[in-house]
Amino acid sequence: MKKCTIYLSLTAIALSLSACNINKTNATDKSEELIANKEVEKNKTYAKTDFSFDVDPTTFAVSITENGEKAEVSKPQEAKEVTDLKKKNEEVSWTYPNEQLKVTLKKETNHLAVTLTSLSDEDNTVTWPKLDAKNYILPIAEGKTIPNDQKEWLAYFNQNEELSMSEAFSMSFFTTNHETFAATFVTDNTFNNDLLTKTEPHLTLEASHHFIGFDKNKTVHYRLYITDNDPVAIAKTYQMDRIKLGAFKTLDEKEKENPEIKEMRGAIQVYYWNSRILNTEDINWRKLPKMIDQPIFQWIGELLNQYGEDGSEEYLNALEAFKRNEGYKYEKNTFLTSLNYVLLYPQFYNKDIFKNPDAEAKNLIEKGLDQLSEQERYTLNKHLLAGVTADLTPPLEQWGQVTSSDVFKEMKKAGIENAWIGLPNWANGLMNPSMVKTAADEGYLIGPYDSYQSIQENASIDWNTASFPNSDLYENATVTKKNGEKVAGFLGKGRKLNPTLVFPDVEERFKGITQNGIPFNSWFLDTDAAGEIYNDYSPDHLTTQTEDVAGRLKRMAYFNQKGLVVGSEGGNDFASKEMVFAHGIETPVIMWSDPDMRENKDSDYYVGSYAALDGGIPTKYKKVVPIKEEYKAIYTDPVYSLPLYKLVYNRSVITSHQWEWDSYKIKDQVGERRMKEYLYNTPPMMHLDKNSWEEHKQDISENAKIWSPFQKKALQHEMTNFQVLTDDRLVQKTEFGETLSVIANFSKTDYNSDGVHVASQTALIMNDGKETVVKIEE
Repeated sequence: MKKCTIYLSLTAIALSLSACNINKTNATDKSEELIANKEVEKNKTYAKTDFSFDVDPTTFAVSITENGEKAEVSKPQEAKEVTDLKKKNEEVSWTYPNEQLKVTLKKETNHLAVTLTSLSDEDNTVTWPKLDAKNYILPIAEGKTIPNDQKEWLAYFNQNEELSMSEAFSMSFFTTNHETFAATFVTDNTFNNDLLTKTEPHLTLEASHHFIGFDKNKTVHYRLYITDNDPVAIAKTYQMDRIKLGAFKTLDEKEKENPEIKEMRGAIQVYYWNSRILNTEDINWRKLPKMIDQPIFQWIGELLNQYGEDGSEEYLNALEAFKRNEGYKYEKNTFLTSLNYVLLYPQFYNKDIFKNPDAEAKNLIEKGLDQLSEQERYTLNKHLLAGVTADLTPPLEQWGQVTSSDVFKEMKKAGIENAWIGLPNWANGLMNPSMVKTAADEGYLIGPYDSYQSIQENASIDWNTASFPNSDLYENATVTKKNGEKVAGFLGKGRKLNPTLVFPDVEERFKGITQNGIPFNSWFLDTDAAGEIYNDYSPDHLTTQTEDVAGRLKRMAYFNQKGLVVGSEGGNDFASKEMVFAHGIETPVIMWSDPDMRENKDSDYYVGSYAALDGGIPTKYKKVVPIKEEYKAIYTDPVYSLPLYKLVYNRSVITSHQWEWDSYKIKDQVGERRMKEYLYNTPPMMHLDKNSWEEHKQDISENAKIWSPFQKKALQHEMTNFQVLTDDRLVQKTEFGETLSVIANFSKTDYNSDGVHVASQTALIMNDGKETVVKIEE
């Protein structure tokens, strides 16, 4: 892939050199708040009020009449017996005795309220509404517009005939487009809801809700809103529904509670890989062959043999190769991986090997090995190793800094003012606290990946997120299916944890990680906002999906209260009040089930593995791959994409890609995705280590100088408008307030209209009359 380049117009040069046009120092917080409030006031006007409804209780078909036009928004179901039918004014209610379901429809000022109540104490399922329309607007990831005859979408839904809405939908609504209006069905949440699909003769949909017998809440609420056939009207109406429900919180409000959030504005998103405290640069390879027989290197082999998942064979073979002066790249990486791995071991200290520990090591040993924190244990192990490898390694304070702290300093010198840096594990920070401190000192946010999704009985050090000191959790705090089986953990290992039962363990883990003052200022919680939630049928701790989510939000709130900037995978809006950023809304995981992408290593589409021979970026995140043509419509094609989430949450949640699909990952789409990042106000994301930084630093730094001020202004506003400017839908425009807009031309021809020129394959940023042209060459 050729180096990506950003070309600026002459007026844009002034924009990038003088941030005054974006960071207006004379704009007070109060005036910005007034502007934002004015934008929200407009959003109240999109839902129509002058409509009427008809319903056939026997078939539960519902029709809406608006401005003289009538459309059947929910199609007839199979006829059912009806009792207790009542009609008064603009309200209708009845009971389905065989289904044990009570139904009420009532016309409210700006919506039709539909209430479904289960009369059973057992699990009960109801399907409604039944949808058959020319086009659907669904909150899949950021948002999609789906014609009912589009072949790739038909193939997708043919493979996904039953979608869990809590996982598949980022927001709690779905919309059908009719001739003169759109009908949007909104629920309080998507818990226990499925979307049932049929693809013959064209795409039809049906919603299914599961009432859980032990759930005291036996009612599901739909609010049916009527708007113009405009994604802006649909999204803004949903936003007003969330605000009325008390489920909306702006970044400004969050920032008042946690000032650190300010550093997230304008930040590029970086996953940083530095799993080694000792790197190639830290070893005097010429001296190693003469030192191979020293006891320390035999001890490392014993530790690997006893505690390592892969044993010690490869390591011992590498030692033999070094003895013969045949230690090449593979052997060096094997040696380094082994050294760094055993530094994590609580069993590393051996008084017969480390006979003369330095003063700090002595103090830690005297404290008691079983009394040491995780960070102290790593500190002890580093000092022990340094004491016996002084001829082989540099002074301890220099270990690993060239490939970590020095890179962050270079980033700042290159003009990257704002960055979020995610570490793959908290151990990376505890092993290298200087790296974390440097990032924080440079003004960056830095935090670890953390997970409370799964637990394993005997988790390896590599999988420390699945390990908990409390041995009772595996049997007593894991999720049980209705049939009595335990829900398997990630990749089929272990079990899924019930989040309502592990909060004390969340506190214990956090306190253990931070007790020595590691300056993490952010925290990333895997899957908590991804919608993978459960009803737990364990007799001792029956738990509904609503309670499951409440447990997740409680721990997100806990990290917020600790002053950390909290993010999560996914970004589903049940967590929008607690999270600041989300990874997965803009590009979700692409086709997890495709063997060509996940299993067949000879396939051009194979995304890579979790392994990294050199201790840097795993190939899963570094390897550039194409995606199959049939997946483009589903995941990346702008023709079917809508910024629904941004129209609702632009001022509330900062969203980016799922980490498997960073800004550089998809072959031949780097430019298209860069344009869309500006169009949708999506932070660029990349996986970096020292080598990757060297490869991409010019592109990253040049883009960051434009991105940061752009987003800082965009976040002061709603996304106020979205327009498709051409019939082929390849030229699109977004607006953020009255003076900031972006036109992205995804087509192969130039766009000219009303004095505005946008060349093919470019994006045009317009800010207070100034123009910035973003163009990528691949």
